[in-house]
Amino acid sequence: MKPVTMYTTAVCPYCVRAKQLLASKGVSGIIEIRIDLDPDARDKMMALTGRRTVPQIFIGDTHVGGCDDLVALSQAGKLDPLLAD
Repeated sequence: MKPVTMYTTAVCPYCVRAKQLLASKGVSGIIEIRIDLDPDARDKMMALTGRRTVPQIFIGDTHVGGCDDLVALSQAGKLDPLLAD
């Protein structure tokens, strides 16, 4: 399974929902980058994604987007193949 990296904050219901969905797909050990604790990480996230909101989710090197994007991928049947090696 490809590594999953997620930019998050402490109080983010969408981050929790995204983690729950990923866990239901067998993803464990999400690399979580807390942008509320690290302003440089926030700047890096915005440079990589062009977005200011969390979560921002990467599967391997692929930027998936936020929670709604992750849910849409799952509903379209495209999340499992993306997670697979």
